[in-house]
Amino acid sequence: MFMLEKLKIFMKSSNDQSVTQMLHDAKKICIVLATGILSDLKIQNYKYDISIAVRELGLDKELVAQLVDDYVAQVIKAVVQFEDYLSTLQNSQDNHDDLDYTAFRELAHKNLGVARNLRIKDAEILLYELMKKDNLDYLLACLEALKVCAIKLRPKCAYDTFKLIEVKSSL
Repeated sequence: MFMLEKLKIFMKSSNDQSVTQMLHDAKKICIVLATGILSDLKIQNYKYDISIAVRELGLDKELVAQLVDDYVAQVIKAVVQFEDYLSTLQNSQDNHDDLDYTAFRELAHKNLGVARNLRIKDAEILLYELMKKDNLDYLLACLEALKVCAIKLRPKCAYDTFKLIEVKSSL
């Protein structure tokens, strides 16, 4: 099976990339995915509006902003787990074994709840797809889109999380 070639924004050394450059790359990748394999999801022009979450949740803007930062960090960290699960699924498929999506879907469900609570619509759509679809190439595209959407949502927070992951993985 042809696995979608991963767009390696996640694995680039954070030192080689400024927040601005990372955001620029994320926007380009988002356009490619949202107008290509994920065009049916209609997420290309989505812009998060924090005021909706503030109003519907009855929380102040600063608290919601902090929760969004926490969500972005959570998603960026979850991407590592998602990629491990996808690799395991790919190996199972290559070996003609039964595919067990349970752990992958549980992680998607966990992140979907947070995205719904914060009214982050593009993430909701992508996480729902991660929970329901079986095509590994499509799942990888959704995962890449989720990652770049998180970067677009809070670039500085995403950058800092990437740096933290990089430091932890070097220990």
